[in-house]
Amino acid sequence: MDNDWFWWGFALALFALEAMLPGAFMLWLGFAALATGLVHLLLPGLGLAGQWILFGLFALASVAVGWRYRLRNTPKESDQPLLNRRSAQLVDRVFVLHAPIVNGRGKIKVGDALWTVEGEDLPEGQRVRVIAVDGMSLKVRAVE
Repeated sequence: MDNDWFWWGFALALFALEAMLPGAFMLWLGFAALATGLVHLLLPGLGLAGQWILFGLFALASVAVGWRYRLRNTPKESDQPLLNRRSAQLVDRVFVLHAPIVNGRGKIKVGDALWTVEGEDLPEGQRVRVIAVDGMSLKVRAVE
């Protein structure tokens, strides 16, 4: 590894891996390889073991910086937590059964869409309240 180009090539390979396997981990290792390359330029007599130890230390430091950056820039709690969760928006709303609930399954109409509902057997036209969401099915209870 007395070749001056090793660390630059290694950093480039790590950046390429990051591009193929996104997740922002190889990126920080690539920065560590760049830093090691810079130190190797300044101290060309640094031995092989010293270079790898230096790379390990730079890798730990850069990954720590990456984690700190990620934690600081993680989006906070949304002011609209139900946005893009249409089924969760239906909880606690009242609808009329479009098809009777038979053997625990029926249908309600929400806008122009039919939703599968689960609950006790009820006739068509009965008013029901959505009490929970189970995947793409809504759990309902009869409204008096």
